[in-house]
Amino acid sequence: MKAVFIADAHLDGSNSDGYRYLMRFLNSIRGGTDELFILGDFFDFWVAGKNGVYTGFSDVVEKLLEIHRAGTGISFFEGNHDYFLSDYFEPYGIRVFSEGAAIDMDGKRLFLSHGDTVNTPNKAYLALRRLLRSDLIYKTQKKVPPPLLWAISRVISGMSRSCEGPSSNGLVGKINMFAMEKFEEGADAVILGHFHSPRFEQHVVHDRVRTVAILGDWIRHYSYLLYDDGEFMMKSGIPSD
Repeated sequence: MKAVFIADAHLDGSNSDGYRYLMRFLNSIRGGTDELFILGDFFDFWVAGKNGVYTGFSDVVEKLLEIHRAGTGISFFEGNHDYFLSDYFEPYGIRVFSEGAAIDMDGKRLFLSHGDTVNTPNKAYLALRRLLRSDLIYKTQKKVPPPLLWAISRVISGMSRSCEGPSSNGLVGKINMFAMEKFEEGADAVILGHFHSPRFEQHVVHDRVRTVAILGDWIRHYSYLLYDDGEFMMKSGIPSD
């Protein structure tokens, strides 16, 4: 069993280093990976408007569909910059989760989430999150002309970022407490995005090795988590050439 976990590419339609490295990386896993899990903020903004995919995302979306057609299962976990993904992706057979979820894979129980709700005292962010995912916003954005919709989405993306709070370095205690709660519920691994700085730890809890992984990003770190033949490994996606 081989699985890849990535998060926080924050693609905005530009030809950035992160975009180019990510496209090369996606090419490299085509046909050789059983599962690809994308844990949020793959896109810096996404809306489910009536006119389909934002032009700047068309190549990477087609690459994901190509990988899926080649036999890789793909699961999206929505982040705080990309939501309402199911309208577009689920008709292709790509799974979409609006919240964190426990997944059974290869005899292990994994808890996967974007991670943006770990810092529960951040009330301003949680209120904004509820608003942006509401039925009101969903129905409204369906009626907005595409050029205006993309412009509004960029503004909302900036609002979400301003409310996010500290990186994982400022939340180590909360992340570890969150992971321990999931371990007590039976998880073998807790895998999160959102915090941008990659971290990988393993602990023995109740005589089992448990894994905590923060996936990092494709802006500075180009990092991902690989599961291969029963082992988790944090890797870099920067091409060797």
